[in-house]
Amino acid sequence: MKAVICTKYGPPEVLQFKEMPKPVPKEDEVCVKNFATAVTGSDVLVRSAGFPFFIELMFRMMIGFTKPRKPIFGLVFAGEVESVGKNVKRFKKGDQVYGFTGSSFGAYAGYLCISEDESKEGCLSIKSAKMSYEEAAAMAYGGCLAPYYLEKGNIQKGQKVLIYGASGALGTTSVQLVKNLGAEVTGICSTKNVELVKSLGADRVIDYKKEDFIGSQERYDFILDAVPHGKIDKRNLKAQCKKVLSPNGKYISIDDGSPKEKAEYLIQLNALFEKGNFKAVIDRIYPLEQIVEAHTYVDTGRKQGNVVITLTQVSQPHPTPHPTPL
Repeated sequence: MKAVICTKYGPPEVLQFKEMPKPVPKEDEVCVKNFATAVTGSDVLVRSAGFPFFIELMFRMMIGFTKPRKPIFGLVFAGEVESVGKNVKRFKKGDQVYGFTGSSFGAYAGYLCISEDESKEGCLSIKSAKMSYEEAAAMAYGGCLAPYYLEKGNIQKGQKVLIYGASGALGTTSVQLVKNLGAEVTGICSTKNVELVKSLGADRVIDYKKEDFIGSQERYDFILDAVPHGKIDKRNLKAQCKKVLSPNGKYISIDDGSPKEKAEYLIQLNALFEKGNFKAVIDRIYPLEQIVEAHTYVDTGRKQGNVVITLTQVSQPHPTPHPTPL
C-alpha cells in the first residue's frame, strides 16, 4: 500500500512516500481502506517537534527521541471496512466508518487497522451516509477533541461562552457544538475569518486585530482556548481570559490534559450532521501525493477549519472547500 512516513523531525520535506505492507487486523481489530485523512495541528506539531524545551523531553520519550517510533503519521481517517478480526462484533466488511487513531497514528496510508473498542489508540464509528469521506475526515479531529473540553464546562442553555481561536479545526467545531447546547457564543478570530465564524452560528465575533476583548464589560460562564500550541503566549492568554470570567466561570485550554477519544462523540456528531445542525469546515483538499504542500500550508497558520487529504477516488460527491480569503 502507499503511505507517507516521517523518518526524522523537521520541516514538511521530511515526509516521504513509501510502499508499505498492507496491515492485517488482530482478533479485535478492523482493517479500514482509507479514502480521506486530514493535516491537523497535532500532525504538524509532532512532525516538527515544535514543543517548548520543558516538555520536549517528555514528548521524545513518548513518540521517539531521534525519529518517530511510528513513522506513518495521520490522526484521522474515513473509509470502508476491508476486513475484521474474528472477535469483532460491531463492524462488518463494507461498513463506511470514520475515526481518530490517537497514539497509534497511521492514517496517512491506504489501509490502517484499529481496535473496535475505544482506547488511547483511538476510536471508530459508523459515519453518516449523508457525509462524504472528505467531510467525515474533516470532522473527526475536532469532533473527537472539542467535546472532551466542552464537557468540562458543563455548559447550560442560556450561558455565555467564549471560544478563543474560533476559526481552526477545534474552534469551528466548538462554536457549532456550543450553539447546539443552546448557549450564547462569542468567537475570537482574525479579520479574514470573521465571516466564517459568523456563518457557523456565533452570536458575536471579535476580531482580535481590531478589538481588545479584555476591555469589554461582558462576562463569560465558560471560556475555551482553542488556539494550537505555539501560536500565542498561553500564560498571558490565560491571565487575560480570567479577567472576563463570571464569578463561577471556568477557563479551559486545549493544552490542558490528555483528552480521551470516545466513539460516542462521533455518533453524536452524526446525529447533528443529519439534522443539518453541523457542517464540516474544509479549507483546502489535497491528494496524498501533495502531502508536503499540505503541511507547508498548515504551517503558515492560515488555515480555516480543516485541510483534507484524499487517498482514493470514490463515487461520492465531493464537498466544496470553504475558500481561503486572500
